[in-house]
Amino acid sequence: MSATLETCTFGDDGSIPNSSLPVVLYRGALADSAGAAAYQKLFAGHRWLGAWRDGIFPFHHFHSTAHEVLGIAAGEAEVMLGGPQGRRFQLRRGDVVVLPAGTGHCNLGSSAGLLVVGAYPDGMEWDLRRGNPAEHDEVLANIVRVPLPDQDPVLGADGALRELWSDAP
Repeated sequence: MSATLETCTFGDDGSIPNSSLPVVLYRGALADSAGAAAYQKLFAGHRWLGAWRDGIFPFHHFHSTAHEVLGIAAGEAEVMLGGPQGRRFQLRRGDVVVLPAGTGHCNLGSSAGLLVVGAYPDGMEWDLRRGNPAEHDEVLANIVRVPLPDQDPVLGADGALRELWSDAP
């Protein structure tokens, strides 16, 4: 694999909590010819389970009870990470993004053929939150209870994720 690794972090904006753990983006993690089944096999092989195939919601949201991996199996999307004040990313077929619990994400527009494969460490149960300020204390309490995954969803035990997330404040 010759993926390029990018990381970024986002602060709590009062509604979208984000995380002190960095978002990890693998550009070109899988070949353009890899289909959805290849993403599911890759993630499952590293114990990221509960895989689904769909798109990315077109509204700002996050998960307070699980980390999430998204693999772009087909098409492309412009995605805002970090909430409304976050940063725009163009995700293309072959890219994989690992979102720590609390990280806002939103599909700002995508190609007609967008297909995303998502999964969670050890098949963790996830929730869907939209940044309601009245829930802020609750989601912060949820996020601190989410354990670090045992493996990187792309590179397994030898991947950068454990080191990057273990070193985060």
